[in-house]
Amino acid sequence: MNSSRSGVLPMTNGWLPHAALAMMVASGFAGLGYQIVWTQQSSQWLGHEAAAVLAVVAAFFGGLALGALALGPRVQQSRQPARWYAACEAVIALWSLALALWLAPISAWMLTLTGAQPSPCWQWSVAFFGTFLVLLPATAAMGATLPAMERMLAQLDGTHSRFAALYACNTLGAVIGVLACAIWLVPQWGLLRTAATCAVLNLLCAGIALLLSANANSLNPPPAQVQPPQTTTAAPTQLLWLLAATGLLGIAYEVLVVRVISQVTQNTVYTYAILLAVYLVGTAAGAALCQRHLNGQGAHTSAKPAPEMVDPQHLRNRLLLLLAVACLLGTGSLWLAEDLHNGMLRLLGPGMASALLAEASLALAAFALPTLVMGALFSHLCLQARGLGPGPDEGSRSSFGLCLGVNTLGAAAAAPLFGAWLAPMLGAKWSLLLIVAAYLALLTRQAWLKPPAGLVLALGMAMALWAPALVFIDLPPGAKVVSYQEGVMAAVSVVEDAQGVSRLRINNRQQEGSSSTQLSDARQALLPLLLHPEPQRALFLGLGTGVTASAAAQDPGLKVDVAELLPEVIEASRHFAPVLSQTAYERLNIVAADARRFVRASSARYDVIISDNFHPARSGSGALYTVEHFQAVRARLATDGVFCQWLPLHQLDLASLRSILRSFLAVYPDGTAMLATHSLETPVLGLVAHVGTNNAGRFDLRQLRERLAHQRLSPRLADFGFADELALLGGFIASPAALARFAGNAPLNTDDRPVVAYTAPRATYAPESQPRERLLALLGELKVAPADVVTATPADAPWQRRLAAYWLARDRFIEAGRHVQPRTDVREMLAQVQAPLLAVLRTSPDFRPAYDPLLRMAMALGRLDPPAALALLNDLAQLQPERVEAAEALRQLGKSPPP
Repeated sequence: MNSSRSGVLPMTNGWLPHAALAMMVASGFAGLGYQIVWTQQSSQWLGHEAAAVLAVVAAFFGGLALGALALGPRVQQSRQPARWYAACEAVIALWSLALALWLAPISAWMLTLTGAQPSPCWQWSVAFFGTFLVLLPATAAMGATLPAMERMLAQLDGTHSRFAALYACNTLGAVIGVLACAIWLVPQWGLLRTAATCAVLNLLCAGIALLLSANANSLNPPPAQVQPPQTTTAAPTQLLWLLAATGLLGIAYEVLVVRVISQVTQNTVYTYAILLAVYLVGTAAGAALCQRHLNGQGAHTSAKPAPEMVDPQHLRNRLLLLLAVACLLGTGSLWLAEDLHNGMLRLLGPGMASALLAEASLALAAFALPTLVMGALFSHLCLQARGLGPGPDEGSRSSFGLCLGVNTLGAAAAAPLFGAWLAPMLGAKWSLLLIVAAYLALLTRQAWLKPPAGLVLALGMAMALWAPALVFIDLPPGAKVVSYQEGVMAAVSVVEDAQGVSRLRINNRQQEGSSSTQLSDARQALLPLLLHPEPQRALFLGLGTGVTASAAAQDPGLKVDVAELLPEVIEASRHFAPVLSQTAYERLNIVAADARRFVRASSARYDVIISDNFHPARSGSGALYTVEHFQAVRARLATDGVFCQWLPLHQLDLASLRSILRSFLAVYPDGTAMLATHSLETPVLGLVAHVGTNNAGRFDLRQLRERLAHQRLSPRLADFGFADELALLGGFIASPAALARFAGNAPLNTDDRPVVAYTAPRATYAPESQPRERLLALLGELKVAPADVVTATPADAPWQRRLAAYWLARDRFIEAGRHVQPRTDVREMLAQVQAPLLAVLRTSPDFRPAYDPLLRMAMALGRLDPPAALALLNDLAQLQPERVEAAEALRQLGKSPPP
């Protein structure tokens, strides 16, 4: 029959392997795309706690394993494997589309089931079994696609030897998928469209598989099933146990290396994409190497076997020994990770590309050789198990699905076993050396009788005894480590420098505050609290050092809840408790929970909610700046509630800031913005929402005055810069309209399209400007008027003019500090700041941040140059005649004898 007339495209069987490999690339691309999409979506309802993150990984691998184990034997026995493969790809595509429709109800159900403060056991159970069941139809089908393709190709071209090449191409597709999703698809299209793209690939693979099968059958009948040569009498059960063990150890090595490298890298979405891509490239290359060389399997089954095929057990021992050596070398490279990273940055120069290449160099050093051997060992073990069995019949041999299933089942156990248990208990060094020892333990007795095994064991023991712990802590001269705790998700340290200043750090990179930032940290609590007329309950999202929340807890009538993701941060914050008040710190109700999940799962209502200035570039933090999260926060606010979202302007590029602002205004259209302090190096911007009133988000001036007069907070409010309502409102810099103009048409940061997670790293890798330049650019574009912030009577018009002058003075004060360089000599310092600060005071005599430093410098100058000090004090007294400090200083200085 003429194939062109029957609708079947002409094709020779020589094309089949190439088409099959192309489909494996596409299928791998889609598989990793789904993993990225579903992992991010799962975190939206499960949170970023250790239980949720590790359980999702385990559930994903568990579904793959179940699919390979349950469906693999059926595929093996089927005479229509192409239909099996097409059905699996179709199920994956359709289930991913179904999840897009069911995401909202599933999210609500999982949140309700988990609860706001679940026990660890319950949270692990819901996270694992819930995710496992939700994703099971797709993950099980994924687990069967590779065995089905291997069986289909074996039936069509008569060889069982191509599964290593199929595995390599599938993994290569995964590499392309993870990079494409991180760099382009998710930032540009969002999660749902990315999943839809992957679904299209799945459907194309299904259609092509059926087409190839029809063409091949029209040309030649299906060949008889080919029996791979049986070359040994080893028991298949032993090989399956080896496959499970190597799957466990391979993923465990990945988990541990990523944990260590995270103390050196920036930990953005690009960091993890690079690490995963390098890991996958190595395993794909190893599988291809095994296919082409190690087992003597070339393009044709008639190729002469290599000498190693005579004794596959010998080859297996060699690969296990080589893998132990490779992991030992990869572990050794981690001690040099910081030097390698910094050296690459110096060599390549500044820029985002240079920073990513530096992170890639760390991944290559730790992953390249181990993953290469892992891929080769997996393919070799599969080949042996696939070709062995107690009898000559096809059903007696281990199917490729069984091999893949047990290997993936071992991988599923790696995250909870090593990530959640062994790593926090033993530390990274001992856990990695345990993996090396486990690979050595898999050697046969004959291999242990030879010198190489003993030599590798000796090297591992030497590293265990003399190598330091895999801990990275930057210690300035004279500094000491106060505490260090390696948790499931991160390492948390407290370092005290030679001046006695303590700093809290996560993974040695992310600074969560210090004992020297008391003023800024406390103001971030007091500003929103003083804007509420009478708060009874407050929620803080993020703990850090605990100083911010403790400042709020000084009010004896205020109940303060705190949601903190890392238990290790909660423990470390105790060191900072005395900075403000030990008693206030002990009054805090601190919950170890993901802030986003806690807000969505809780049923409590709060008068004030204050969200910490989370670093937007860190993986997972961008989810705290989405429209959906802001909506969840609004649902937790009581009537007349105040929400303040602090933003680290020194860690944000303006493009990311615009997206966050637009997302905030989408939920709080009457939102305004203020500064926490006047810092030029670490400016912190606060987005403020006042909901549930009839004043369009504005604050009642009369209530603010009463609040300051009768507040129950610390009587030292003036020490934090809150002497009056002018100082309280003096940080506001933008009206709702000004924020909307500045945000423009920037893309919304949503759960589906988390643009901030992909744009914010630019400011981390390659800052476009200095923080002070970004702050000044912001002040130049934003405007505010007193009527945008407060409601006042006509009698308050003079006061409103004073507030407008105060804001103008603030902007000039910040501009004046742009080029100021710190000096220890008071005369040199005054030469820089005296004229501009006096000009600021002429704009607004109420602006104390300019008055106070000039007064202090005048007093210090009195011991060196009394006439100059008298002149400065006289200027201050004239500018602020109602204040007594300058006049009193003049009297004291006038009685002082000349030096």
